[in-house]
Formats: sequence, structure tokens, C-alpha cells
Amino acid sequence: MCMLCVARKGSALSSGARQLLSNWQCPVKASGSQLAQGRLFSSLPEPAHEPTRPNEVEGKVAHPSLLNEDLLKAEYAVRGELYNKAMELQKQGRELIFTNVGNPQQLGQQPITFNRMVTSLVAAPFLMGHPSAPSMFPADVLERAKKINGMFGGALGAYTDSRGNAGVRQEVADFIKQRDGYPSNPDNIFLTDGASVAVRLLLNALIRDSSDAILVPIPQYPLYSASIQLYGGTLLPYNLKEQTGWSMDFNEISRSVHDARNHGTNVRAMVFINPGNPTGQCLTEDNLRDLVRFAAKEKVVLMADEVYQPNIYQDEKPFVSAKKVLGDLGKPISDSVELASFHTVSKGVLGECGLRGGYVELTNFHPGTVDELYKAVSINLSPNTTGQVAMSLMVNPPKPGDESYAQWKAEHDEGLASLRRRAHAMTDGFNALDGVTCTFTEGAMYSFPRLHLPPKAIAAAAAAGKPADTFYCLQLLEATGIVTVPGSGFGQEEGTFHLRTTILPPEAKIGEFVKLFQDFHKAFMAKYA
Repeated sequence: MCMLCVARKGSALSSGARQLLSNWQCPVKASGSQLAQGRLFSSLPEPAHEPTRPNEVEGKVAHPSLLNEDLLKAEYAVRGELYNKAMELQKQGRELIFTNVGNPQQLGQQPITFNRMVTSLVAAPFLMGHPSAPSMFPADVLERAKKINGMFGGALGAYTDSRGNAGVRQEVADFIKQRDGYPSNPDNIFLTDGASVAVRLLLNALIRDSSDAILVPIPQYPLYSASIQLYGGTLLPYNLKEQTGWSMDFNEISRSVHDARNHGTNVRAMVFINPGNPTGQCLTEDNLRDLVRFAAKEKVVLMADEVYQPNIYQDEKPFVSAKKVLGDLGKPISDSVELASFHTVSKGVLGECGLRGGYVELTNFHPGTVDELYKAVSINLSPNTTGQVAMSLMVNPPKPGDESYAQWKAEHDEGLASLRRRAHAMTDGFNALDGVTCTFTEGAMYSFPRLHLPPKAIAAAAAAGKPADTFYCLQLLEATGIVTVPGSGFGQEEGTFHLRTTILPPEAKIGEFVKLFQDFHKAFMAKYA
């Protein structure tokens, strides 16, 4: 007997309810054939249809062909085909020169002494009380280590607030105010495991579906193209003009935005990278004013990738932050344009890539949006604490008069001067070759030479099923052990070919590196002449 039959027999039903149920046929009294078939009445829900896609292939549910399509479409050239081939060669015992990624310490750059001494003491606080500590460490190292240890409650191995340690965020805010002359709210600063995590945090929040587009410079750092694909968005490219030093054409960008919107695309944000990666150009204050005004006019979030801000190799275009330019423009722009600014400990003369320390500062974002981002980072509980210590030491270095200042300044200044010399040596080496042109590396850590390849080389690449610059870079790797990234991995103007290399080989070996490249290039061009 079903529940309605029980109710019908009960005395609590009204006369109206009894009338409605008077013609009810109990399904439990239905024919046995229906029950035997596992169904009661045709009015009951039909079983779900068989899935239109297989749930397993070759016995594997997580088979590559069954993964998220956006993951399968995403590409990241910095660790792509060239890198995988390099790993094969390294396993075979080949000596390689990894210039495919800005990883300074891998190529011999030494960490800053003050930073590492403080970090070691914070990681092992019992050493601070050792009787030999005053003779082993400068007084300001011990003082700073005790301060940071106190900020972390004496427990570097414990989770922090999901935005990062409050004391470190205040130091970042003080650094920004000193740099730009405008206040910064530590509650709008998120410490992250490198700047890349912060970039992905913003993209994930902004992209709702494939109709949402992000303006990205071409050439671009493939973090952006890969992340936009992973989050199901659309990359809207804007081309940097190589012939005028990788400049921006705002008339062309405006047309692109309006065309996209006329076709139903929501242009949500604009990325720019200053100093440029992979192009190495630096933006002037005039360039930045144009960017901020464009963001105000077109109502897009401005994403300022400023991770290479310490890496400047000329005096004509010093680094100026987007935050400073935004403030200088005054109201209504200064309090309306939504700006996300990114920085990291991985670049500069620190080169602490493996410690994974970064931040994003949110300017003019709605408080509710900040709360939603806070919720998102809370899923990961806490950014790593060693990276937070590294960030503290980057934004708050020794001051004049401190015991360690002279050594810190000498290491910092010589490290930057060496990078400047290497930038010149690398650019000059490329431009000395027939079939290669390279704009000067004004900042960041890369040269991005253009390869003017002969038709036979392009045909040979096509026959091998490779883009011409990938073909060139693979042969460079095989012949010399130099690991680079082809320009096709960053995007480039149709019919042009490039490669990206870092300027990070040790200065004592930079001449050897340049000669190795030049000898290969001459042989390659002769082979396909």
C-alpha cells in the first residue's frame, strides 16, 4: 500500500480531499508485469539517457582524451616542446644552457646575503638565542629576524591569514606609498605564491564565459593566453609595433575593442607588461597616461604586470608605476579606474624564483569584489610563508646606517650593473649577425631578436611540420645546448619569426654564449641559403 492509500484510509482528511482521492489507483496494486519490469506507471520519471560521451577510455576515467577541453587547448611555450626536448637531452648527459625562463639563480646569480641570513634565522629561530649568534650575524640581521619572527608569532610553519601576514602586507603598503607618493591599503593587498597566482586569481574572477575577453599584448607572456583558455575566456590580442620599439597603437586597439563589442563580446580587462616580457621595452609616463585614460574611457580593468620594475638598463625611461600615474591624473580618473598591480620576489637582483613570493594590490575595486577574492584565496588557506618573508625583505631592505647596508647596496648595485652590461652584450651580439635584428633590451630579463629566415629554411620547417622559429630553436638546441623559446609561443605578427632568450648567463661567460649562438646562426643560414 502506498502513502496516499494510507492517507485515504485515515480519518483526518477533509471531504474535499477524499473526493480528489476517490479515483486514485494504487501503483503497488498494479500488475506484476509492471513491477517485474522495475516500473510502476508511465507517469513516473523515465530513467536517464545513456551519457553521450564515454566515461572511460582504455580503462581510464582520467584518460587524456576525456579531460577538460580548455585544459587540452591551453599551451605554455616556456615549458613546451623545446623544454621537453631539453629534458631528454639532459637525461642523455648533454650540458645545457637554460635561457628559456627568467630563473636567475639557475644560471649562477647569487642571492642577497642579508636576505638569506635573515630567512635562515626566521626558519630556525633557536639560532637567534645561540651564544655564537652575535659573532656570526650582524646586529641588524638579528634584529630583523626577531621582528619578522614576531610578526609570524614565532611559527613560520603555521598558516597565515589567507591574504598573507598582516605585518608583511603593511610593509608592502609602505613600500608602495614611498614609491608612488599615494597611500595604499594593506587590506587590498594579497600576498600570493608568486605573481602568477595573483594574475590567475584576477582572470578567474573576471572571466564568466567565452563571451568575456581580455585584451593582451602580442607578443605576450603565455601565462595570460594559457590562463584565459583554462578559465574558458577569450583572448583579444593587441599588437605591439616592433618597428617603433614595441609601441602601442591606441587607435588600432580602440577599433579592436569596438569591433569585439559589436559582435557581442564583453571586453573586461586590459593587460600590459612593463618592462616588457618578452620584448624588453619600457613604457614612458606618456604611454602610461594613455593606458589609464584608455581604461577609463573603455571601462576595462587595468592589469599592470610590473614584476620587472627593478630591471631597468637605460636612463631615459625609468620605471614609473601605473598606480603613480593613476594618482597623478586626479579625479575622476584616479578614483574610478580599477587597477590590479602585480609584483614578485622572483626578478630584480633577488631572483628568488623558487621561494614563490608575490603580491597584487587592488585599487578602486568594489569592497564586495575584494571580499569575493578573499573567499577565493581562502580555499588555499594560506600563501607559503617563506615567500612572504622574502617579500618583506624585498620591500623593506636595509637602510643607510644599518650594519648590513653597505654590503647589501654593493650586491644590489653590482648585480643590476652586471645585468645592464649583459643586456648590451646580448643585443649587440644579435645585431652583429646577418639575418637578425633585435631592439635593445631596455628592461626585464630578455632579448627578443627577429629571425629573417631564408625561404629554404621556412620550407624545411613546413616539411617537418614545425613553425619556422620552432624549427630554428630545435636545431639551436641540438647543436649548442642553448634552450630558448620560439616567438610563436608568445604570438607574433604574421610572417615574422623570433626567439626569446634571457640575458642571464653569467657575465664571465656571456661572450662565450654569444659566440656559440653566432657560430650556429651562421652555419644555419649557410645551410639553407
